[in-house]
Amino acid sequence: MNNSYSSTSQSLPSLPSALPTALVTGSSSGFGQLIALTLAQKGYQVIATMRDLNKQAPLINEAKKAGIDMRIESVELDVTNHKAILDVTKALIDKYGRIDVLVNNAGYAVGGFVEDVPLADWQRQMETNFMGVVAVTKAVLPYMREQGTGYIINISSISGRVGFPGYAPYVASKFAVEGFSEALRLELKPFGVQVVLVEPGAYPTNIWKKGFDTIHTSQHSPYQDKLQAILSYSRKTASQGADPQEVADAVARICAIRYPKLRYAMGNGVSLLLWAKMLLPYSFLERTMIKMLGTTKK
Repeated sequence: MNNSYSSTSQSLPSLPSALPTALVTGSSSGFGQLIALTLAQKGYQVIATMRDLNKQAPLINEAKKAGIDMRIESVELDVTNHKAILDVTKALIDKYGRIDVLVNNAGYAVGGFVEDVPLADWQRQMETNFMGVVAVTKAVLPYMREQGTGYIINISSISGRVGFPGYAPYVASKFAVEGFSEALRLELKPFGVQVVLVEPGAYPTNIWKKGFDTIHTSQHSPYQDKLQAILSYSRKTASQGADPQEVADAVARICAIRYPKLRYAMGNGVSLLLWAKMLLPYSFLERTMIKMLGTTKK
């Protein structure tokens, strides 16, 4: 994209919004789309950003069905374009006067065993999933700090708490988001800005389908059999996941809590897995996961 502010909204006034304002990245599909729609339904003016505005139709169609299209503005934004982030943020502040909620949702999943994933793909994964979060957050921070209020909600993953084989680039990016958010929360507490992590487990969203379709491997890979076992398990788990709308509803509830927790883990079996990691010897959890994922040594 170019560095200019690009929006499809023609009828929204260029005046500070009387509504609380939310900026949601990665809004063209999945959690981002549902979060944008849910916050609009809750009375927010939502700036729904996405890398390609040609993919905004599903969001806008759903907003029109719900009668909330006037509270959603689609804006083109690639979170790896740092200058564009600053330009878009300034334009949004000029138009709406404030940003009350930032939801860092944009991201994708790189899959494959470490040896099989090219370094360039590791770099792209971190640039989007981690540096994108940092860059958008830094652009918004001065305004929230001056307001003395705001919510920064980072959509992490259970993969930011437990490392699963076959997804190391994605896991690493989410572990980075977790550490960043812990430090940022302590920095911003004195200024009235809340930092929260939402950690979904397996939900049937298109991030996993895209990851499955672009997995890094080859027929000669020594990890091929193990990767296929992991993919089979992942597809089954994702297909049996809970309704992703519950993640969007959780984000809306968090925005109404004065002092939210740092972490909200969600999804089938997630709490049990986290308790097991915390309470049991890691060697036990390790053996259980390897057996469960079908990656035992032949």
